[in-house]
Amino acid sequence: MRRYAPWLLVVLCAAGALVASSAVSPRWWYAAGPLLALAVLGAWDLVQRRRALLRNHPLVGRLRHPVREPASPPGTARHAYEFFVPSTSPLPPPEEEPRVRVGGPDCRLPYDMALLNGSAMSFGAMSARAVRALSRGAALGRFAQDTGEGGLSDHHLRGGGDLVWEIGTGYFGCRTSDGGFEAREFADKAALPEVRCVSLKISQGAGPGGGGVLPGAKVSAEIARARGVVQGRPVVSPPYHRVFSTPRELVLFLARMRELAGGKPTGVKLCVRSRRQVLALCKAMLAEGVTPDFVVVDGSEGGTGAGPPGRAKRPGMPLTEGLITVHNALVGSGLRDRIRIGASGGVATGADVVRRLAQGADYTNAARAMMSALGCVRAGRCHTNTCPVGVATQDPWRTWALDVGDKSRQVHRYQRETVRSAVRIMAALGVPEPGALTPGHLSRRTDATTVRSYAELYEWLEPGALRAGPPASWAADWAAADPDGPG
Repeated sequence: MRRYAPWLLVVLCAAGALVASSAVSPRWWYAAGPLLALAVLGAWDLVQRRRALLRNHPLVGRLRHPVREPASPPGTARHAYEFFVPSTSPLPPPEEEPRVRVGGPDCRLPYDMALLNGSAMSFGAMSARAVRALSRGAALGRFAQDTGEGGLSDHHLRGGGDLVWEIGTGYFGCRTSDGGFEAREFADKAALPEVRCVSLKISQGAGPGGGGVLPGAKVSAEIARARGVVQGRPVVSPPYHRVFSTPRELVLFLARMRELAGGKPTGVKLCVRSRRQVLALCKAMLAEGVTPDFVVVDGSEGGTGAGPPGRAKRPGMPLTEGLITVHNALVGSGLRDRIRIGASGGVATGADVVRRLAQGADYTNAARAMMSALGCVRAGRCHTNTCPVGVATQDPWRTWALDVGDKSRQVHRYQRETVRSAVRIMAALGVPEPGALTPGHLSRRTDATTVRSYAELYEWLEPGALRAGPPASWAADWAAADPDGPG
């Protein structure tokens, strides 16, 4: 309760000044007036619902300038080296938001994915109110919210939004007593109508070399029950999966997941470590005749709201490199038409969405920007359980400040306006639909006098090129990729 101390001190001082103005001298009104105004302002901070920081830190919260990473429009320093070339024949923006059908030939219940969705944010890393606000915002905007690897909680379901249930190495939510995968529990939960897709997390941008971590301070009794772990102890997910150890076994497990999920879209999420890793997966898919319905490529730009900041400094490809690698590998293997690609890692604006679509993605996911819509002020306390705005904490005295109704509307507005921005940019490029975007629509300045499009900067494989006879630049990696080797 120390965070209320400054305001309470002002209230006491105002009361004292009022008493002194009556008992000692009317001149005390010069102090009582401003103090009363501050006391009233602090009381307003407590009851208003728009700014959780002020609800948790009345008066003092007004002195802190939020350290944000605002959505940078094209042309600012962040995007100065990249730009789109508008068409001389632009098109009117479509009246309805474009959707992407996710579901390959083995999928019985395909899902129409929005161009921008909520990326993985677990209950545990995020507070219950934050999770409900995200899910309710997804319901308002008709987009999907990834549950993160922390399990499928009641708070996800209460929001009523479409969910992508993510399973990580800890198998939280479908976990046996010894930490393995529990198929029956998985099938029961995957059958829920709110679960529209299921996803297997191999790695993430915040830590592609290891599993997730949830500090003990954030492991409340509720989270311990939901995850099947011990309250108050750190939860460290294993760095590897127990149910498979090779790319071939991974592909077969994905097929099993899809069957257990009743034919719902089933995919995999990874931060790319190497080209051979992706090619080994492609070879396994070809050998077994099994493909996931989607692949989410997470860039090394991705972060985590659970573990200490140092865990965000692990190796892995940035999103541009990873995305182009996966797209080319699937095209060259002749599998691209069966698999949708999602892109996550630093996506915040409509321009970001269009950039990633031009680089090979079908849709995008955002986490950090969604957290900003929830009111995140980048305090850097995610791992300490002392988030000042109630987003990344399990402290009930802090989470109360986050108003679910208000924040869900903000999440909805952010997603809606970002997609509208992306659609307007595509119309300006003369592109009738997202699938018509190509690397040629995005250019980069490589030095003071040279501008080249992404079609020129990167090698783009033709469909089936790897199977027909890989080009020299891919031959060594294709030959070395082993579907039965280490994943």
